[in-house]
Amino acid sequence: MLPSLTRGRLLAATVAAATAAVVVSNGPVAFAAATGHGHAGHAKSVIFINGDGMSAAHREAARLYLDGLNGQLTMDKLPVSGQLTTSPHDPKATVTDSAAAATAWSTGVKTYNGAIGVDAKGRSLPILGQQAKAAGKSTGLVTTSQVTDASPAAFFAHTTDRARQDDIALQYITKSKPDVILGGGEDWWLPAGTPGAWPDKPAEDTTEESKGTKGNLVKKAQAAGYQYVSDAKGLAHARRGKLLGLFGNEEMFQQQAEGEGDVYRPAVDLATMTRKALDTLSTNKKGFFLMVEEEGIDEFAHHNNGTRVLQAMASLEKAVKVARDYVAAHPDTLLVITGDHDCGGLTVEDAVADDETGTAPSTEDGPFPVKGSDHTFVMDWTTTEHTGADVPVTAVGPLAEQFTGKHPNTHVHDVLARILTRKH
Repeated sequence: MLPSLTRGRLLAATVAAATAAVVVSNGPVAFAAATGHGHAGHAKSVIFINGDGMSAAHREAARLYLDGLNGQLTMDKLPVSGQLTTSPHDPKATVTDSAAAATAWSTGVKTYNGAIGVDAKGRSLPILGQQAKAAGKSTGLVTTSQVTDASPAAFFAHTTDRARQDDIALQYITKSKPDVILGGGEDWWLPAGTPGAWPDKPAEDTTEESKGTKGNLVKKAQAAGYQYVSDAKGLAHARRGKLLGLFGNEEMFQQQAEGEGDVYRPAVDLATMTRKALDTLSTNKKGFFLMVEEEGIDEFAHHNNGTRVLQAMASLEKAVKVARDYVAAHPDTLLVITGDHDCGGLTVEDAVADDETGTAPSTEDGPFPVKGSDHTFVMDWTTTEHTGADVPVTAVGPLAEQFTGKHPNTHVHDVLARILTRKH
């Protein structure tokens, strides 16, 4: 492990470019066009952003590191805020996983951990991605995880087991048909022994290799009218229309403990993918639904890796800035930012030498510098798993005021459905 001060300086250099893009005005002008909390009749589109594993402590650590003692994250500048509870409906668990949480968002029904778009008895439920498409809207998903991972899948697929990612991919191109699919996970789109743009068994993780069982789904997607791209240059030159971009074998990073092969360096950053998706989806006069996810927060929190969590939070902030700027220019769009659950049981503390009470691996991480000051803080982890802590939700645009107060996570569906199921 690197010495803490060296680690802090290295992290600062890594995310400096990311944070530069997040400096925004606190004044009223920036939100003037977007803060009219109108009713559903004035809303056409939804941008829903998930910081996977992100609760209040992750946001506070990022605020201190990226913006300083008196600063504010872009996601926290939105004019409406509230809280969401996250418990699942699972006979064996009190704390949710991403699949049950995202299914609650997408369907308004609580279910068991591992379920995608199905209720506690395994019965398929109406999902927002398909409902938006039926209402004539364009749809899309952007993630730094596999595009077939639990959170995006719950909006566009049905399965009793989130692990069936090749079946989820097949459902995307044959049933729910999102117009834009951008993220990682090429391994699930190709059969074993058929490496694609991303070679099997890469040096950084030799366990990654093509593993699909549904045939060559990249070719099937292309036959269905999707452009396929696999790198930043291809994405930049992709024309508007149905778009599939897979930028890694699995996740777009290596989620390991600190100093053990951990890497956060996506081939295409989340903000760039978000910008491309918005450029494509916004051509539909009937509106669109875009789901955006930063997965690195959760994956690195599982390893109690504060350095990489802060990098992932910086990535999310850049994407939020892109979305907020879009909404400011398009006041008929609702922007919602939240997390599916807490991961790591994180607290933010002063760097006090004799205050460590945890045991490995869940101990204090840091110290990290507070931007613009001589202060530092530590990230103190209590678990490598999810917790049942509430998650903050912030919003701007039509119906944003519906997120004021404390609600179950199914409330997300109730609000979004008022926009996405309405035909214009």
